[in-house]
Amino acid sequence: MDLKLTNKNVLITGGSNGIGYALAEAFLGEGANVLIAARNKERLDSAASNLRAQFPQGKLSAKECDVTRVAELETLAQFADSELGGVDVLINHAGGGTDETVMNAPDDKWYYNWDLHVMSAVRLSRMLHSGMAKRAALHGEAVIINTTSKCAVQPLWYEPIYNVTKAALAMFSKCLSDEFAKDKVRVLAIAPSMVLTPDWMKTSAKKSAEQGISQQEFLDNLAKNSAAIGRFATPEEVANLYLFAASPRASYLLGTSVHIHGGAIKSVN
Repeated sequence: MDLKLTNKNVLITGGSNGIGYALAEAFLGEGANVLIAARNKERLDSAASNLRAQFPQGKLSAKECDVTRVAELETLAQFADSELGGVDVLINHAGGGTDETVMNAPDDKWYYNWDLHVMSAVRLSRMLHSGMAKRAALHGEAVIINTTSKCAVQPLWYEPIYNVTKAALAMFSKCLSDEFAKDKVRVLAIAPSMVLTPDWMKTSAKKSAEQGISQQEFLDNLAKNSAAIGRFATPEEVANLYLFAASPRASYLLGTSVHIHGGAIKSVN
């Protein structure tokens, strides 16, 4: 199927590893022009180098950006307009898991992750709205995809801040979809679950040590007990869903949170 993504301008925050990196690969593979942003310059430069080697004919840009800082988001938005000529697809993907209880988490940690998961998407969507609306008027539509999580509807006990902020991001996506629809800017959320990313490797290293088992044993037990499919997803499997959601082929997909969880959610939504 031709997804009609050739020459689309795609901005991916959190694009230097894990799902974000797989998204960059996937969109470059479809002929899109990709801008990845991440706060860790060394990791960003390495990701960009690898992507350029893999897609020598592709158009890839990279910009260092801490999405919790308003000034850096403004610089990123300006860079996207000047480097790409505007954005057709914005993927607000930057984020990461947390580990705390409500009683031991200081306010600063709550505020930081609110900025990381929610306000970064709020701010960047506002900053890019005008340009995206103009491109939508020319090309039919523009798309914003916010990465939420299974934890928005089925929380994990050890990360209440992540659960709360991802739930808020899902609601923001719904509100934004109503507001931006008139401008042909289509907004939705995608909610991955158990995806074998560097973040999960870090979490599993800590949790397996706490339980006195090997890291692989922890991962295997978790997959078997949590997901009906009995395994973690690969970032590439998840990226395929983003490709379709961002494509004009999915033009009626708006205002929803699409879950990709391998049977890990135990309720009917």
